[in-house]
Amino acid sequence: MKRRALIHRIRVAAADHGISCHLVRQGSRHEIWEVGGLRFAVPRHRDISERTAESIVRELEPILGERWWRP
Repeated sequence: MKRRALIHRIRVAAADHGISCHLVRQGSRHEIWEVGGLRFAVPRHRDISERTAESIVRELEPILGERWWRP
């Protein structure tokens, strides 16, 4: 999955739930994002493995709801 696509999906889902989503800081290998008080790391690679993307998505379930990424 492309990193930009993952971040876009997270931002759209947060906006739909009325939750803030913003970049906290950038490191050399990861970016730290915050959604509704929950911080998580996103690798700064152009392509993110599906397993990594899935773990990030599951990490956001308490804030955005169960299976929020599925239509």
